[in-house]
Amino acid sequence: MPDTLNAQQVEQYLLSKPETSLYYPFGDDVKVFKVKSKMFATLALGPESVFKGASENFWLNLKCDVNEAVMLRDIFPAILPGYHMHKASWNSVILDGSIPKGELERMMDNSFKLIVSKMTKKDQQSIQIHG
Repeated sequence: MPDTLNAQQVEQYLLSKPETSLYYPFGDDVKVFKVKSKMFATLALGPESVFKGASENFWLNLKCDVNEAVMLRDIFPAILPGYHMHKASWNSVILDGSIPKGELERMMDNSFKLIVSKMTKKDQQSIQIHG
């Protein structure tokens, strides 16, 4: 079993990003992580309706480069098209212990960077100053 991250460690990692805040716009069960006002991750227990056993693991939704999203789904069975998200540019990562810590951190970093890259130069600079 690879060295991996649990839901609490994922939450701590996401909140360590500059200018990141935690919101609950979808209810107490879904944690939404935003940089400034832009969502870059969600964390919740998996949906029971998708497949048996899904609700036993936390699911992490992350923004992803469109081409990389498909490659990651091919490599890792625990990565699916984004649940309740735009399927091409979001992945759902099932935190079942199968994805190495370094890969999880890289995907979280990339999601954060993708969202920041779409912000105004002024917002990008303020995030870099605090980071």
